[in-house]
Amino acid sequence: MSRLSRRAFAVAALSTLTTASSAAGAPARTTTPAPGRAGARPDGDTARPGRGGGAGTAEMRGMWLATVVNRDWPSRPGLTVPDQRRDLIAYLDAAVGYRLNTVFFQVRPAADALWPSPYEPWSEYLTGVQGRDPGWDPLGTAVTEAHARGLELHAWFNPYRVAVHADPSRLAASHPARTHPDWVVPYGGKLYYNPGLPQVRAFVREAMLDAVRKYPVDGVHFDDYFYPYPVAGQSFDDAAAHTLHGKGFATRAAWRRDNIDRLVRETAAGVKEARPEAQFGVSPFGVWRNKATDSRGSDTRAGVQTYDDLYADTRKWVREGWLDYLVPQLYWHLGQQAADYAALVPWWAEVAENSRTRLYVGEALYKAGDPAQAAAWQEPGELSRHLTLAENHPEVRGHVYFGARDVVADRNGAMSRVAADHYGQPARAPR
Repeated sequence: MSRLSRRAFAVAALSTLTTASSAAGAPARTTTPAPGRAGARPDGDTARPGRGGGAGTAEMRGMWLATVVNRDWPSRPGLTVPDQRRDLIAYLDAAVGYRLNTVFFQVRPAADALWPSPYEPWSEYLTGVQGRDPGWDPLGTAVTEAHARGLELHAWFNPYRVAVHADPSRLAASHPARTHPDWVVPYGGKLYYNPGLPQVRAFVREAMLDAVRKYPVDGVHFDDYFYPYPVAGQSFDDAAAHTLHGKGFATRAAWRRDNIDRLVRETAAGVKEARPEAQFGVSPFGVWRNKATDSRGSDTRAGVQTYDDLYADTRKWVREGWLDYLVPQLYWHLGQQAADYAALVPWWAEVAENSRTRLYVGEALYKAGDPAQAAAWQEPGELSRHLTLAENHPEVRGHVYFGARDVVADRNGAMSRVAADHYGQPARAPR
């Protein structure tokens, strides 16, 4: 597909999404679900591709499809089922149009579900009312329609976020956070499950694995939220849990990191037991630790460090082989003073070297063409230059773009430029 036709495809997809969002009761595009997976990929990897891909190439080309606060999909709560279905399929078609091969679909944005779950209520982002049956199965539809298009579908879960507000009475009456209020910690105007409670960890693991057992997902995906991002002047109140369960740890921080280590290890084991062919991966904030904090850290001066602030020892997870893949969110431009993309790619490549964990790079497509962002993001070629730089590091096995609505919008032609420069031929997802 030429750069011009790909751009036209994106515009057409955006028009479809806009029309579906605004025309209540508009007729849905009829799509017959495929009985099986089309375009099944051969097992095993090839060597990392050269520029542009080619037949037999294994390279991650993904996009995140976010549902929390209706970020990407649905465009707003309460759309009709035909409109929601059509919008979802339009995003899958847009991925195909750009020669992407994987969609990371957020199916548990806030202790809720985009499938009929026996553990948690239906997401309010579907109907506007948490717990209300939307009348269809978004995850089931997404898996079927993605596979029919030769796309992989990774189910994306947020483990501990309960709500983006701090009022438990707004949750569905049957919500586990209401029946177990001792599981919940209010912090920064939001509600979170307490990662320090073993019963919480067991519950969220089972709630997530329910989807893995029911649907032929190609992967299970965590984002960057473990313990919440720090809020100035506030502390996460887990003192009681620490008193009960933190014996044997030198510091509360070490205990918190162990809690997250356990979640990752136990989820990885659960995924392999429930669906051995499914991949398990995490997309953390892009800085593990700054070099000024730890000599093993990156040459950065980021205000957040995942090890210290989110209690997520992402470097350890790679070194220990707990993950099939890691997608650090390197959401900075080339030359960024505090966190230079050109410094972080080789650092993460060294972490992944000689490990079993595939390294993909999370890309800030949402910044491209946004006038509020730095001048570098106004350049249509900024993201394409990211991929060119990454080609010098064989440990980088592909890229994932945030988010789906930005893929479709293609502001300043950044996504079209990436596709024209690097995605000339189809590629299968690495395995």
